[in-house]
Amino acid sequence: MRIGNFLFPDSRDPARDGIVIDETLREAMLSDELGMDVIWLAEHHFDGICAYVDPVSFAAALATATRHSAIGFAVIQTSLHHPIRLAEQLALIDNLSNGRLIVGLGRGTAYNIYDYQGYGIDHHEAQARLDEAETIILRAWTEGAFEHDGRFWQLKVPMLRPRPYTKPHPPVIRGASSEHSLVEFARQGRPFMMNVQSLEATRHRVALYIEAMQQAGFDDVAISRNLEQSWVWRNVFVAESDAEAERVGVPFFNGMTRSRAEMRDRIFDETGERIEVPQSELPEARARAGGAQGLLRGSPATVTEALSEVAKLGVGGLIASFRLGSMPYEVAADSLRLFMDQVAPQLRD
Repeated sequence: MRIGNFLFPDSRDPARDGIVIDETLREAMLSDELGMDVIWLAEHHFDGICAYVDPVSFAAALATATRHSAIGFAVIQTSLHHPIRLAEQLALIDNLSNGRLIVGLGRGTAYNIYDYQGYGIDHHEAQARLDEAETIILRAWTEGAFEHDGRFWQLKVPMLRPRPYTKPHPPVIRGASSEHSLVEFARQGRPFMMNVQSLEATRHRVALYIEAMQQAGFDDVAISRNLEQSWVWRNVFVAESDAEAERVGVPFFNGMTRSRAEMRDRIFDETGERIEVPQSELPEARARAGGAQGLLRGSPATVTEALSEVAKLGVGGLIASFRLGSMPYEVAADSLRLFMDQVAPQLRD
């Protein structure tokens, strides 16, 4: 099983943004030194949920600050980007990193309407913008000069420079936050990145994915290959004992989910606007649904046992968030070291 650290640093005080960004860079370099397979980056704006805000710029820094770990996006909020600009930036990072780039694309935030408002984008257009942008990006990477006449962009593009380091282009993967999108990826024969779910829900969704690929005519080899290229996300906290993990990790996790829910409610109170999302799909609802669902915590043995159940489903990659909410960097770093020393070797075996 491949393992990635999802850098999702929370900064609730604008005055501390620079400090948290510096600490996040340290966490990335530590992950690289410890042998993490991938360093994953997120994109959120205006709220401090993700302090470095722009994963594309931050990925360029990581491309020169790290040496071994791949650099992935989970995900770029594609609807907020111009596709040609994004294609150029990603091709440059692919060259800077010597081909260590994984391009994770998503429609944009499913919960925070102010991300769209700040960029002047109608959130109802997010999915269509994503689909059109991906088509443009792939053409820019693989073709010479081309023209595009679409719903959102009308382009006359000379050959893109620089060309991607990876041939024909870096791997592209989509985020799947709902069962509907997961099934659609299966029908298209595409791997997926699944958001935080319980083991029961993950098992159910993987079964749906397999069934949909089978119905679309894919054989067992293709299905196994896609699952090996797919990723599931878990929040993780490892301590010397289960009791210590409960005492230290759970309050930070609860504080994180509570502050994010309060932020969305405050924006709704101020503006009267929100994105309508089924309550069961909201992160804090999934986190409350069961103790192990929102946060996998415990001793190395306990965490290994829990994640081994995920590995048995055939999914080849784990996206793990170690720094939770306002958790100090040193606490998260200790958890990360313990995980890489005692849990990761078991999962890889």
